[in-house]
Amino acid sequence: MSDWQDALAEIKRGAEDILVEQELIDRLKAGKRLKVKAGFDPTAPDLHLGHTVLINKLRAFQQLGHEVIFLIGDFTGLIGDPTGKNVTRKPLSREQINANAETYKQQIFKILDPEKTTIRFNSEWMDNMGADGLIKLAARQTVARMLERDDFKKRYANEQPIAIHEFLYPLVQGWDSVELQADVELGGTDQRFNLLMGRELQKEEGQAQQVVLMMPLLEGLDGVQKMSKSLNNYIGITDAPNDMFGKIMSISDELMWRYYDLLSFRPLDEIATLKSEVQKGANPRDVKIALAKEIIERFHSQEDAEKAHQDFIQRFQKNAIPDDMPEYSFTLGEGWGLPALLKEAELVASTSEAMRMIKQNAVKIDGEKVADTKHQITESGTAVYQVGKRKFARITLN
Repeated sequence: MSDWQDALAEIKRGAEDILVEQELIDRLKAGKRLKVKAGFDPTAPDLHLGHTVLINKLRAFQQLGHEVIFLIGDFTGLIGDPTGKNVTRKPLSREQINANAETYKQQIFKILDPEKTTIRFNSEWMDNMGADGLIKLAARQTVARMLERDDFKKRYANEQPIAIHEFLYPLVQGWDSVELQADVELGGTDQRFNLLMGRELQKEEGQAQQVVLMMPLLEGLDGVQKMSKSLNNYIGITDAPNDMFGKIMSISDELMWRYYDLLSFRPLDEIATLKSEVQKGANPRDVKIALAKEIIERFHSQEDAEKAHQDFIQRFQKNAIPDDMPEYSFTLGEGWGLPALLKEAELVASTSEAMRMIKQNAVKIDGEKVADTKHQITESGTAVYQVGKRKFARITLN
């Protein structure tokens, strides 16, 4: 393949959609150094692996020699991104946003090259726009156009409130692309409306329209819902190595390949070889261990990855946890008492048996003994539950 074809293959890796792909091809063929933008609102102090799907793609562009802009949405954070929300999101204070932004700057350089990364804040231009400028920007779109957006449409149909300021979010995100004169903007599939807004505003301003590259949303540990701290199905990039290792090992074998595609830096042909080996009978647990070590090494160190692996062997494999076990998914509701959950997962015949096994120190959650018969599980997530030496189940609460 030619250089541009190799570059396109790497750019398309894991991508859900590219609008418009031919425009991207034309720019790659022309040898243009692209200005690639991805925006992140600092709404929480820590990033998780779901966030890194976009950051990994920024890294790919960076390694291909393009200009990468990590845009911190300190102004849009004041609005609150309504994407995927069925209620108005509570805006953060400027102080909270600034504190979170500082932690983002520290965390992204676990992946990106700091010498080749430009960090911008959209308050740089939005603070100077003023009220009259914001009104003029708002005048560019109609309410009917905004209600074409899927989440707004659903909330309107369900008679759920939509605050006026929420309509500003896609407009400001689009204006960011105008200010930065972005050639490419990255975002999740749930950001389609906002990303295309950038193309519209650039066209109105007489600029070349950005190519929109959408990445899929990474499922959390439950394998169903988008990775999210609020759902407690996430792996934080600041998680301790042992926690990170245990969480990755808890995902299903099927989800493991999704994580490889979106999180691993291994070449595609190498991942294809791993899949082929598993199909021929190789143990998927070993492939999952390799993924866990790769990710821990990225955010911590090789030494930490090796130690987490050895600790995992001590805690789990020596207790003979099987590779295959029953999997259950229950609604969290107001929480579960451990005895009731063990009975529901058919690990015991009755809650009285569950309480007896707990008192005998024969019940473990992710390898940790539980001695309290009144133990409550109040947070969503996935864990391996064990009763005695031979009964195991992977249980997801959501």
